[in-house]
Amino acid sequence: MAIRGARAPAIQQAFVLHHYDWSESSLILDLFTREQGRIAVVAKGAKRPYSQMRAVLLPFQRIQVSLSKPVKSADGVGDAPGPEVVTLRGAEWAGGSTMPAGAALFSGYYLNELLLKLLARQDPHTALFDAYAATLPALHANEDAQSQAALRAFELRLLREIGLLPDLSLSTLTQQPLDLDRQYMLNAEAGVLPPQADAPAFSGLALVQLQAALLHGSMVALQQACSPVLPALRSTLRGLLHYHLGQRPLRTRQVMQDLQKLLD
Repeated sequence: MAIRGARAPAIQQAFVLHHYDWSESSLILDLFTREQGRIAVVAKGAKRPYSQMRAVLLPFQRIQVSLSKPVKSADGVGDAPGPEVVTLRGAEWAGGSTMPAGAALFSGYYLNELLLKLLARQDPHTALFDAYAATLPALHANEDAQSQAALRAFELRLLREIGLLPDLSLSTLTQQPLDLDRQYMLNAEAGVLPPQADAPAFSGLALVQLQAALLHGSMVALQQACSPVLPALRSTLRGLLHYHLGQRPLRTRQVMQDLQKLLD
């Protein structure tokens, strides 16, 4: 967790996760920063046609931001957007990929929604920030196997970073190493267990390889470990995320499903 009272860096790397109007000329932004995690900022004047920040504050673009003090109204109440909101002093493009298209655009918004709903504010996750930055270029417009592996790898990394993923190399009931030749399932409540008849199953070897890739830290290695088990992993991680999200369904996923039905 972030340490209260600690001074934030003058310049921070960030991605825009979400924005909404605050006034006729200003925006409230939800930023995912490398140093502070998810934070809320107000971008004063960002909606004006001549604002230099207008063309920079776009989703999926790595930016560098400088922040000032929390926003307060003249009398301390009424006009401020919230006690956690700070003022965005400046923003510059920091390089990276172009805006995604097609299925990659929906996948990108899906990642953003996961971060918005599962990350607490002011809780830094530098490894997750780096994983997000590495995942965006791997999302393709035609939603191929590589894109699917990138999405599953990010879901795994996210769940592990926020403490919701058990050690995949151990049987949760016995805390003993998995038998590489046996089959197992991953349960949201009970962890790694012998499979049930209707549950997606993984070999012990596949789970051990996933755990090794998570420990290694490379998103490329984790994507490679995901590739052989994509169907089972997709169904399993969907169940885990649904369990931990509770009553907060993912709107992006529903939009993607509805669009796919129209195309079919």
